[in-house]
Amino acid sequence: MSASAPAESLQPAMGAGLVALLAFGAGLSVASIYYNQPMLGLLGSAFDASASQIGWIPTLTQLGYAAGILLLAPLGDRYDRRRIITGKCAALCVCLLAAAVSQSLVQLCVASAAIGLSATVVQDLVPAAATLSPERSRGQTVGTVMTGLLLGILLSRVVSGAIAQLAGWRVVFACAAVAVAALGVLLRRRLPSFAATTTLPYHALLATLLDLFRRHGALRRAALAQGFISAAFSAFWSTLAVALHQPPFNLGSAAAGAFGIAGAIGALAAPLAGRMADRRGPEGVARTGVALVFLSFVAMAALPSSLAMLIAGTLVFDLGVQVALIAHQSIVYAIEPAARSRLNAVLVGSMFIGMASGAAGASVVLQYAGWRGVCLSAAFGAMCAMAVRMTAPRLRST
Repeated sequence: MSASAPAESLQPAMGAGLVALLAFGAGLSVASIYYNQPMLGLLGSAFDASASQIGWIPTLTQLGYAAGILLLAPLGDRYDRRRIITGKCAALCVCLLAAAVSQSLVQLCVASAAIGLSATVVQDLVPAAATLSPERSRGQTVGTVMTGLLLGILLSRVVSGAIAQLAGWRVVFACAAVAVAALGVLLRRRLPSFAATTTLPYHALLATLLDLFRRHGALRRAALAQGFISAAFSAFWSTLAVALHQPPFNLGSAAAGAFGIAGAIGALAAPLAGRMADRRGPEGVARTGVALVFLSFVAMAALPSSLAMLIAGTLVFDLGVQVALIAHQSIVYAIEPAARSRLNAVLVGSMFIGMASGAAGASVVLQYAGWRGVCLSAAFGAMCAMAVRMTAPRLRST
């Protein structure tokens, strides 16, 4: 049992300007962990690394993010989120600068893990939006911030791919550091202080993560299903730039980044997915999202050399991932409002463990089984997620 207080009721209401700032901040901060993906072909050439070696960059970034989610995100229930958010922005700025000046693959890998750890500021911004928003508009507010987050994930590839091709990969990290520094200043000025919802010490706070996972079947299913499709998501995006760099596509980093435009359409479906979850219930919406992911990867595996199918598949599977994520968040945020940061940590931590696994496995699969093998492995991940969702009625839930 955790000691908690009805702190949400003590927070001031938020205006449209603050909602927009939180959405922008979520997108900009989460983009930091995806800038490297369309540049992997360039980075492989710069450090004379193989596909499996260069695959450590996105893998360690995702592992750093997963560790930050599990070890740092729960602090949002214990301390003032405003201080946590501004501190992480400062740390993220330093880590991005370290990546920009890296002189070896090992140095860049270390900086990448640190970027992932500090980029978890985005997982403080989303619960902050939920806390500041009144209950009657909380879903809409969280949906807006999530739209910013998802657009940041996808459009980061467009920006980094284009800048890397024009000015080099170091400029991408340097520009990102400047942008995050400016974001930290804005958030420090605009965010109010947040009251804690628990007085548990740090070690006990972390222990409640496992307790929440054990007690809530709905949380287990959401975390496992989202983890599986996140592995598929990461398998695709962490190897796309390398695959496009090779025959039969022979395209550069700008083309790899441009695929984020197709994926961004999925991000725009986030508010719609939230409304569907309110009307139809999130369970059915989650299954729909997972099915879209599975079918898109099966289609891309069937036609692995078709650029048109690759574009269409990118649009559909990103849409499915975002629909499933919003549905799973609707499920999880309704469980225990006082433990929202910790529930979010379990869900998103599972996602990024899946992403790290997908990135690590896909780089090896690409080297030995080609692009079709990557698509088939991603389809398998989506199939596992569907199995979790379809067996939900037979699992014990609270």
